[in-house]
Amino acid sequence: MTEDAFTEHRPLLFTIAYEMLGSAADAEDVLQESYLRWSAVGPATVRHPRAYLVRTVTRQALNHLRAVRARREEYVGSWLPEPIRTAPEVSEDVILAESVSMAMMLVLETLNPTERAVFVLHDVFGYTHGEIAASIGRPEATVRQIAHRARQHVHARRRRSEPDSEAGREVVQSFLHAAATGEVQALMDLLAPDVVEISDGGGKAAAAHRPITGSTQVARFVLGVLRTVTAATRVEHATYNGMPAVRYVTGGELDWLVAFEIRDGLITGLYGIRNPDKLHRAEAVLPLDRGGHQPWKP
Repeated sequence: MTEDAFTEHRPLLFTIAYEMLGSAADAEDVLQESYLRWSAVGPATVRHPRAYLVRTVTRQALNHLRAVRARREEYVGSWLPEPIRTAPEVSEDVILAESVSMAMMLVLETLNPTERAVFVLHDVFGYTHGEIAASIGRPEATVRQIAHRARQHVHARRRRSEPDSEAGREVVQSFLHAAATGEVQALMDLLAPDVVEISDGGGKAAAAHRPITGSTQVARFVLGVLRTVTAATRVEHATYNGMPAVRYVTGGELDWLVAFEIRDGLITGLYGIRNPDKLHRAEAVLPLDRGGHQPWKP
């Protein structure tokens, strides 16, 4: 019975942990810690399993986030969230798709741990300020203030993009064709003037250490990188973080993953992950869920 309740709500719990942490590996650690705590509780003492589990995962994720922040400040080069392969239906939930997009995850990274938890739980998952207050151990009035501050911060910095779609995949295909044939103008025509390219090698794989901005500079960078791709590399289309993406597979190993941010038919962002530590879990589709929120009843 205990395990069944945890398994039933696992997609929701993973989604909350991932959005709070930006790392599938860390989210899995949090779920493991939360499961151990859940297993130690007598099922008869928990009237509302989902509420209890969400609260437990939130607290564990907060503790984990505070512990890893210093480590991320020492990260070599640009830091990107660990990519997660998502099912097509994620793109049908606009709020969910935007909340796990690379752009939004980077904005969430600029919040402090408490602000991030409050914003994610309230604006993405729909929990009330009172429910969140009970979860993080703060007065409800304080949570309201934190939510307002976090929302202003996010809205001032968010980059709007379109979820994965057939139209978006066609833009990516045109981009790949132009890059492969060296058609510079055709490539630039697909890039927004203020396009941004961010590469994450983590000091373990070749990558640009700083973001590259502007269609001219990004086009030059892309053409230079793709010259290093050999005929032995397989190019695969996929969906990651609710965004159209391309996988570069060499010798059966995923070597490079690029997620595309698209708006109004133009590419506004490219997110390239080469850090091998972030590609270990990039094969399996991970189920995400906002949970169809029901009020907590502690």
